[in-house]
Amino acid sequence: MKRKSLNLVAVLAIALLLNACKKGDDNVIPDPPKPPAETGLLFPKKEMRAVWVASVYGLDWPQGVYTVAGQKQQYIDYLNKFKALNINAIYFQVKGMGDAFHNSSYEPWSSSITGTRGVDPGYDVLKFMIDEAHARDIEFHAWMNPYRVATRAGTGSSFPALHPSVKPEWVLDFPTIRIYNPALPEVRQRLFDIVKETITKYDVDGIHFDDYFYPEGQTFTDQADFVKYGAGINNIQDFRRDNVNKAIKGVYDVIVATKPGVVFSVSPAPDINKNFSSLYADVKKWNQEGWVDVVIPQLYQEVGNQFNDFQLRLSEWSQNSFKAALMVGHGYYKFGDPTMPAAFQSSSELQRQFDLTKLNKKVVGNVMYSAKYLNSNKVGITDKLAAIYKDPAVMPFLGRALAPAPTVATNVRIENGTLKWDVSGGLKSVVYYFSDLKKEGRVLALTNSNTLSITSNGFYSVSTLNTDSQESKPSDPVEKK
Repeated sequence: MKRKSLNLVAVLAIALLLNACKKGDDNVIPDPPKPPAETGLLFPKKEMRAVWVASVYGLDWPQGVYTVAGQKQQYIDYLNKFKALNINAIYFQVKGMGDAFHNSSYEPWSSSITGTRGVDPGYDVLKFMIDEAHARDIEFHAWMNPYRVATRAGTGSSFPALHPSVKPEWVLDFPTIRIYNPALPEVRQRLFDIVKETITKYDVDGIHFDDYFYPEGQTFTDQADFVKYGAGINNIQDFRRDNVNKAIKGVYDVIVATKPGVVFSVSPAPDINKNFSSLYADVKKWNQEGWVDVVIPQLYQEVGNQFNDFQLRLSEWSQNSFKAALMVGHGYYKFGDPTMPAAFQSSSELQRQFDLTKLNKKVVGNVMYSAKYLNSNKVGITDKLAAIYKDPAVMPFLGRALAPAPTVATNVRIENGTLKWDVSGGLKSVVYYFSDLKKEGRVLALTNSNTLSITSNGFYSVSTLNTDSQESKPSDPVEKK
């Protein structure tokens, strides 16, 4: 016994030395340490498993369906598909073009819903969507674009009329896009008000921003803004970054002050430097300051890509996530598309990406772009996702703790082929199964009950979850022989 302990110490010392040598290599992600069997059970990793649902141009929803019944059914079909795949969250686009998916005081009804901007669809779209998601234990995160107001084909076309509450001097027009001017305090306040209205009126689980900030490749005429608002800032590039910084921090502050249980996330472009220099989004600073709860870089390229290698970018974001929880966005839409690189002509590329994220101890979730591609199953990609997600997953704790800490499940026992336990406070329970105490277990069920019929021999452990997704200490395992 003593000799085994000495051997274990030696192995750990060598592992620590190897890890220290690897830290300078951006291409290498050290494997997360796995505790020896004698220190306790090896529980599966907690995961947010999510999908983006794009509504701009009707891409994922409603795809040109403008009847209430048809829209509701299409959305429910999506949710049922997600539930079958053990997906536990969606990022639904509720503000893609300076518009809204509810009766807003600030922006018109989205044209995606009825085909015409500003037309009331006759039902509370956002409430319906949130309620249906929550009924299936799927989180609903409201995806917003902070600055985009409208797009057009070119200068020969007109932008749609502005909402009556928007002053014309608040927007900037470019050849194909109109945006709110990020330099203006009035624009930032409007964004804060929109976020506050949304989280006050609706039971959203999160507010989510995508990767569009200052539009890339445009020529800006903001020298007058810099003179007016840029006191103490060295140059106009830093001024633009400061404008976006103020918007991000302000949204975070509004959420914490208004409804702190709401999670704030951002999905930046894959290259940290490009975000900083081209989009004026200093995402690294946001992570360092704790202004975002979750960062979800869009790592849409394959492993080995010469410009945005999935593995290299994952390593960079792992080292620069700081206070933010790290999740990974996957280019699910690329699989089976003949115009995409060879890697995306096989579902094994998704497996490679998931293998890397699972080994990375900082990654707490994966998000697929986008919803409609889960239905096509090109190159068997949805079958692959179903195999990866074959068991349910426990949602990681994100954001702020508000609910009382969950109490431990007690009196865990097996009676006549039924696992039973006692739990108080209306908490959800997690049932773990271990075929062997030396191997990683699996989530057998997430349930509001305190009984579960079991058939397999092995070991079972029960924990509880509160509404913040904080988990109690798991129970000691009980064995079915």
